[in-house]
Amino acid sequence: MPKTQYKKGDKKVLRAWAFYDWANSVYALVISTAIFPLYFGSLFEDNQYVEVFGINYKNTALIQHTTTLVFICLAILIPILSGIADYKKNKVSFLKFFCYLGSLCCIGLYFFTIENIYLGLFFYFFALFSFWASLVFYNSYLPEIAFPHQQDRISALGYSYGYVGSVLLLLINLLMVLFPSTFGFEDTIEPMKISFVMVGLWWAGFSQYTFHYLPKNQIQFPKKDILKKSILFGGFYELNNVWKMIKKQESIKKFLLAFFVFSCALQTIILIATYFGEQEIIWREGEKQIGLIISMLLIQLIAILGAILTARLSEKIGNIQTLIYLNVFWFMLCVGGYFIKYSYEFYVVAALVGLVMGGIQALSRSTYSKLIPATDNTCSYFSFYQMCMIISISLGTFMSGIVDQLTGSLRNSIIIFAVIFIFGAILLKDIKMKKL
Repeated sequence: MPKTQYKKGDKKVLRAWAFYDWANSVYALVISTAIFPLYFGSLFEDNQYVEVFGINYKNTALIQHTTTLVFICLAILIPILSGIADYKKNKVSFLKFFCYLGSLCCIGLYFFTIENIYLGLFFYFFALFSFWASLVFYNSYLPEIAFPHQQDRISALGYSYGYVGSVLLLLINLLMVLFPSTFGFEDTIEPMKISFVMVGLWWAGFSQYTFHYLPKNQIQFPKKDILKKSILFGGFYELNNVWKMIKKQESIKKFLLAFFVFSCALQTIILIATYFGEQEIIWREGEKQIGLIISMLLIQLIAILGAILTARLSEKIGNIQTLIYLNVFWFMLCVGGYFIKYSYEFYVVAALVGLVMGGIQALSRSTYSKLIPATDNTCSYFSFYQMCMIISISLGTFMSGIVDQLTGSLRNSIIIFAVIFIFGAILLKDIKMKKL
């Protein structure tokens, strides 16, 4: 039977789109933020250094520089892939491919050990690559399926779904880690590894709901055009057209620059937060593992409320002004975070991070969606958006990794990020948005 076609703004399609956040956000929380950093840290309890490719790496510097390499590769490949997707009108196929590749690599993390360090880094690399690559095609659907007045709320709904779903799975994983014998495990290591498998299955399984409803607008070119309009050429052609249009639109250019700046700090902090807590915070005996997981849960739960409140605030004072306030708030968090030493201080900062983490991400996505013109090339437009984030993360993790390797401490990176947020706020001040 042919797939039912839904009109733009249809609630079924909007909910299905937002539900992909429910499916894939478990990677961001369980693997990137919570369980994997704890598992990774447990591998280096006796020695924080390991030799990789002839370099004696501090463990956190190694994972940051691996992350940097991921984002450099993303910056090179994603523009090509997104251009192809717009040209061939098959975004959902690319979304499926990276969803399934990422899911398999999450399962592969089960085999991550110091003895299998290269295999482990391979799975870490492609799990992270696939997660971010899929977001390009996922985000590009927003202006295609939602009207401008719907985009703030549906973007926030997606993040809210993501927080709820990821917290639910993390709670299950947490019970397994805290009470291993109840689930038939002898220690806490095995349940952590099982958590990676569960993430992969969750991501691939729940994505099916999204895939069922998203538009599939594939087109076929006549045979005579095959050589002229090759897939690769078509991708570059679409990207070139979008770049020409972006250069003529001052608001989009200014927003992408500001977004690049504050994302450098924002996304890097999100990636290294648990590693920071694991190494830089003084915990009471037996508190560290459960304390870090509780902190990550606290962030996610409060972030649900934060995303909703941010969307409502933006309706009253505007997207840009709200983003400026959020950048200033992040600056203050960084300054405060530099001085914290004890677990109770870490809990407070975690709660405040949750309040503004989801809001700034959801609002950035919907703001950009409003700024771009009505076009069929939404994927190519969002590739620039994603490229800004990807390149900024590679810069942020590279800087943080260098500082960590040279000084032996992640704490020193925090002040750099504080300054970056102030620059982000300054750059946002000059952006004008038209009223809808």
